[in-house]
Amino acid sequence: MKYKVLHKQVFSVGHFAIVPIRFEDRMAIMKWRNEQIYHLRQNKPLTAEDQENYFNQVVGSLFEQEFPNQILFSFLEHGVCIGYGGLVHLNWIDKNAEISFIMDTSLEKERFHEIWSVYLGLIEQVAFQDLNLHKIYTYAFDLRPHLYKVLVSTGFQQEAVLKDHCFFENKFKDVVIHAKYKSKLELRKANSSDVNITFDWASNEVVRKYALTKNKIEFESHKLWFNAKINDPKVYYYIAMVDEKPVGSIRFDQVDREAVISYLIDPKFHGNGFGKKIVKEGIEHFRMDSQNYAIVGIVENENKASLKIFRDLSFKEEFLNENTIKFKLL
Repeated sequence: MKYKVLHKQVFSVGHFAIVPIRFEDRMAIMKWRNEQIYHLRQNKPLTAEDQENYFNQVVGSLFEQEFPNQILFSFLEHGVCIGYGGLVHLNWIDKNAEISFIMDTSLEKERFHEIWSVYLGLIEQVAFQDLNLHKIYTYAFDLRPHLYKVLVSTGFQQEAVLKDHCFFENKFKDVVIHAKYKSKLELRKANSSDVNITFDWASNEVVRKYALTKNKIEFESHKLWFNAKINDPKVYYYIAMVDEKPVGSIRFDQVDREAVISYLIDPKFHGNGFGKKIVKEGIEHFRMDSQNYAIVGIVENENKASLKIFRDLSFKEEFLNENTIKFKLL
């Protein structure tokens, strides 16, 4: 099944993916919901008949709607469903939606942080890139501190605590809201008009200090190199924009089954926190354009800022030599 409202149906990273919710996963989903009823807005355990009716009458109608009130996905690992969720209470006027997700109950103890983090990254692609929403948020009973840690670590901020907001199991419970907004930083494909500004960035002495090759760059050689890159089908080259002004670039060069990442920030904007945003947004864009490539970064030991960015984004470290570290994200 395909959602009419989506441009893209499958969103993946490594061996994880979210796909339009599959009918075959309905009974596993029912089982997980009943096991985790303590934190869900669900008054009683679901029956097989409830679940059949829900999938036939509610879920089935979502695929052809121009503006559905929810979009639901099966969350897969190696093609096997290990969770489900989506964007619910979709507000198409104000461009926001609530995030919903539960995982296979048996995985919560050992893999809660890992699976939630991956899922949030994938659902952000749906919300911010495909649907162009402005805001996504979680609305959760105040009894899941382990969830709040994941949200904060992935860039969500606590916005409010609604005191005694819900009546559940004969008690009033607080509700905690965490939210994330679409970044003002946006990426676009590099084009021939960017040759001058990319030369200015690349030839800057501060940028050259942390580049893997330190040689001085001449404009004519840069022009030839740049035009070759933007016309190479194995190169994905993006310019980062903030308020319609270019602030940096990021590039992915496909070599065998790896995509080697290279990014830089306009020196005028160093220290503004754009580095991590550009790398994170770049990876999401690259995954939208080209899948099934491991993303690799090569960083010198003295480039502390880049080392921190790759580590914060959960890249795995591989020793390369005494001067550089290889980072890999599957």
